[in-house]
Amino acid sequence: MKEKPIVRALLVAGLSAGLVAGCNGIDSSAFSWSRAATPAVQGQTRPVPSATSALPDFSALAAQYGPAVVNISVTEAVKTGGEDMPQIPNIDPSNPFWRFFRDLPWQRVPPNALMRGEGSGFIVSPDGVILTNAHVVDGAKEVTVKLTDRREFKAKVIGKDDQSDVAVLKISATNLPVVRLGDSSQVKVGQWVVAIGSPFGFENSVTAGIVSAKGRSLGGSYVPFLQTDVAVNPGNSGGPLFGLNGEVIGINSQIYSGNGGFEGLSFAIPIELAANVESQLLASGHVTRGRLGITVQDMSQGLADSFGLKSPSGALVSAVDPEGPAAKAGIETGDVILKMNGQDVVNSTDLPVRVAELKPGTHATLELSSGGTTKDVGVTIGKFENEAVAAATGTQGEHAQLGLVVRPLTSEERQQAGVEGGLMVSKAGGVAAEAGIEAGDIIVAVNNTPVKNAQQLRSLVDRAGKHVALLVRHGDASEFVAINIG
Repeated sequence: MKEKPIVRALLVAGLSAGLVAGCNGIDSSAFSWSRAATPAVQGQTRPVPSATSALPDFSALAAQYGPAVVNISVTEAVKTGGEDMPQIPNIDPSNPFWRFFRDLPWQRVPPNALMRGEGSGFIVSPDGVILTNAHVVDGAKEVTVKLTDRREFKAKVIGKDDQSDVAVLKISATNLPVVRLGDSSQVKVGQWVVAIGSPFGFENSVTAGIVSAKGRSLGGSYVPFLQTDVAVNPGNSGGPLFGLNGEVIGINSQIYSGNGGFEGLSFAIPIELAANVESQLLASGHVTRGRLGITVQDMSQGLADSFGLKSPSGALVSAVDPEGPAAKAGIETGDVILKMNGQDVVNSTDLPVRVAELKPGTHATLELSSGGTTKDVGVTIGKFENEAVAAATGTQGEHAQLGLVVRPLTSEERQQAGVEGGLMVSKAGGVAAEAGIEAGDIIVAVNNTPVKNAQQLRSLVDRAGKHVALLVRHGDASEFVAINIG
């Protein structure tokens, strides 16, 4: 039910999720390979094949492209109270996506003091254009870029995009070493990748690992992150993730950790997305994205059974902005988007990425499963405005099959929740609680039929069979919850 917030690494806490991908491209002669010696076995005329395969040597990559990776130092005014107070991180320790703080260890800072932090970045143009994370320079009073040859430059923030966590900097210099940008769509799970950055301020540190997954969606972000197991720590944020051919395939951005240190999972922004953001920021100083005005969720087998679908694929519409492009095209809550412009939508995370890439005003065709039938719907893509995309007294009723005690909403509660009907959950137990429904949630619909009273809820559930899909509103978010009542 509840989404865990995604917390990004901050300056000093810049994570560097660099993985090493592919090994053909820099200069094959520059790579050395090691192979375990083949043991001699008595009575055998041929050597026994070694169980140890060849391992790459990353020294050529580090030597050639390391000089294009920079250390970024930031100062920022910190607003404290009227007296010295400890600078303690505002974070829920149970949240595994850690935000790293600028000064480690945390220390007491005087009122209106300057906090200092560090991150990483990489040069993409000989005249001083640099890519990094937006959170590295967020709120910065002054940004300093240090090269590997120890030269330092004051940097100008050309622009930053919080949605993608990408920022573009510019320093006044020429003939600078640069990286080559690659194609992350060609990266395969299991390929080697390399990260270079400044963990804990240790500049140009090189770590390596493999791509462990692709297309990860974190906390509703439209960014399809690359997941790696490259060792990264505070200070790596904004640094490049290289494939072994020497091309940058991502920007290291976040880390999954229970204690703030590296635990084997790090995430990088695909370089194609970052390059698109860079070009828009350089051209206009801001980023324009497409928008449908809907909230979607993944299909499960239970939801697929509830909606009469053969397989749990597609993006299930759980909320519609009544003023958005999707609503104007006739898309409704409970519709399942199967394709967009002829391309399959396998997971709900596929859709936001594709929509965001389209320019406002573009016409798109969606294939929907709606009410048991499949149809094509044309929609004109709107403009994303950084707002949250649309994701409501009487006697209490109890539903034994679900394990819920519900009541009608007051007019004030309906207005606050933005629903016309619905039932407030007073108590949750049984199969409903196991599915994640809690007291305070609002049951909006049953199998896409709006519900207004407890008697109607009971009737709809009784007719549903073994599976039922409840549209539940929790806070500002709505989602379908599949419940097995067989």
